[in-house]
Amino acid sequence: QVQIEESGGGLVQPGGSMRLSCVVPGLTFINFRNYIMGWYRQTPGKEREFVASVTGGGKTNYANSVKGRISISRNDNINTVFLQMDRLQSDDTAVYYCNAKQRYDGTQIWGQGSQVTVSS
Repeated sequence: QVQIEESGGGLVQPGGSMRLSCVVPGLTFINFRNYIMGWYRQTPGKEREFVASVTGGGKTNYANSVKGRISISRNDNINTVFLQMDRLQSDDTAVYYCNAKQRYDGTQIWGQGSQVTVSS
């Protein structure tokens, strides 16, 4: 069974930066490229919301609330996707989830979630 391993997260001051990583071991290079990789976030009492995604071809998509501050990238040689977050604000505080969506059959896999807290 394909699983996702997340790393990163923690406490950061407002205006600071943080990078989250997500690796999907057990997939070949070609199979990983067939996954659209994304990040979502969730705060208590709210639904999980989209943050950013990147296709195997490198096409990116961002939520309006994070454009210009957050960047998603992937390294298919190591089955890893990154979320670089800059100029963080208190509203960015959430649990961040990595998501892998198979482009042909829509199968989705979720990471365990990483807490990001923006506070002074």
